[in-house]
Amino acid sequence: MDKKQNTLYVGSLAKGLRLLRAFDETHTELSLVELAQRTGLDKSAVQRLANTLHIEGMLDKNPVTRRFRPSHAWLELAYAYYWSDQLVGQALPKLIDLSQSLGETVNLAERSGDHIIYVNRLPCQRTYFAATVIGRRLPALSTSSGRAMIATLPADEREEAIRTWPLKKFTARTTMDRTSIRHSIDEAVEKGYAISSGQMILSEIAVACPIRDPNGRAFAAVQCSISAHTWTHERVEAEILPRVQDTANAISPASQAHRG
Repeated sequence: MDKKQNTLYVGSLAKGLRLLRAFDETHTELSLVELAQRTGLDKSAVQRLANTLHIEGMLDKNPVTRRFRPSHAWLELAYAYYWSDQLVGQALPKLIDLSQSLGETVNLAERSGDHIIYVNRLPCQRTYFAATVIGRRLPALSTSSGRAMIATLPADEREEAIRTWPLKKFTARTTMDRTSIRHSIDEAVEKGYAISSGQMILSEIAVACPIRDPNGRAFAAVQCSISAHTWTHERVEAEILPRVQDTANAISPASQAHRG
């Protein structure tokens, strides 16, 4: 059913949420005109919605420039989310142990539709700011975490994901060829983990292992990012991969909620 044909669907609320989703890492402060451009809503609707969201504490408004930005209320929502996601709290001590033993960046990613989203991030000294912020959402096909999770799906679902899920180019080495991605996921099916180079950041190797539920499907993964300047694929597989696998296996699937 089309969501707009659903009798319980509230169009005005949906428009308000569309306005909130206009903000991201490259659009942190927006004017009414920019909000209208990014949402496709007319300016009068944007003005009413933005003003309401400001009054309700969801948007801050610069009194001089009259531009809007996310408020602290967004952090309150994130706080509530973390208490609702038992996997985050359960995994954190094990991720800390892994991070300290490796001295490298360690992430916990969960599947969010056809994307992955980082819900825990433990940086190392060389990690730049963007790679430390939780909540970053990336196309699953373009990440080692996403490929590791997709590899646990039944063959028909894997093929559907490879054919239809979105791709985005982040570096000159980001793979945009779906046949090559299919080959990488087939390898992950066989080996039980995914490894990639230069997909998100040039000169970065990423290795990820799925956290499986009792049915063998994964909706989360443990991922480690390593500099290709100091590590090779062979060293990563010999020295880092076993610890990442142990950590993923040690995180109990019992608390993992289904995320489709």
